[in-house]
Amino acid sequence: MSLRSLLFVPGDRPDRFAKAAASGADALILDLEDAVVPERKGEARRAIAAYLNEERRLPLFVRVNPLGSGLSDDDLAAVLPGRPDAIVLPKAEGAASVTALESGDIPVLPIATETPAAIFQLGSYAAYAGRLAGLTWGAEDLPAAIGASTAREADGGYTAPYQLTRSLTLFAAHAAGVAAIETVYPDFRDLDGLALYAARGRRDGFTGMMAIHPAQVPVINAAFTPSAAEIAHARRIVAAFAAHPGAGALQLDGRMIDAPHLKAAQRLLGLAAD
Repeated sequence: MSLRSLLFVPGDRPDRFAKAAASGADALILDLEDAVVPERKGEARRAIAAYLNEERRLPLFVRVNPLGSGLSDDDLAAVLPGRPDAIVLPKAEGAASVTALESGDIPVLPIATETPAAIFQLGSYAAYAGRLAGLTWGAEDLPAAIGASTAREADGGYTAPYQLTRSLTLFAAHAAGVAAIETVYPDFRDLDGLALYAARGRRDGFTGMMAIHPAQVPVINAAFTPSAAEIAHARRIVAAFAAHPGAGALQLDGRMIDAPHLKAAQRLLGLAAD
């Protein structure tokens, strides 16, 4: 399953579902948590349950309310019969949260950094990789949880604690061998800023990104799609090692390439094939 872009849609706005599905996103996240006020949770559950039973054009994920909220059991009872492609679990605190969710064989995408305790459980996801659709993080709930005024510098970059949080999530996802999903870019009107942000995410090793508005989807897809030049270069690296199977290192275009370059080239070609 290619997961370059995952677009959030409020669960109580079924009038937006079709437009979101036509946005080009690789998956939708039908939201029962932050985007839905308490008095509309029931309406949102019914709308999502109905949509899950329609002909599916793309993978449909559902973000339920956190464990311990008193709402997640009702969320799951409403949506699991419709077989969503994954459950997005907010405020997850490691593998124990994945176990406690009781989603059956439906994969889980934990939002893995929204509480202080969650940071210390990131390494535990590797043991449950078979149950995961990926791993992602958030920079909004954690500052509130610890009394920080913001997660960002004046220029929009993350402050040191949240740079660390982002990096640990990235490494935890790759340690588990699952998709590493970058968090949202809140200013949906700033597409130039989004393009830079998404490009940095791919540069650093993220494989996709969440979106909050359909206009963000083409920008994100472009950032996480290997270019023709990148694909051609990767193929040349693979071909060079195929032609010299016993070589530990080779020269290509005047530069040394070795096993890490081959691994990176193979991974890029795998992404291009998805």
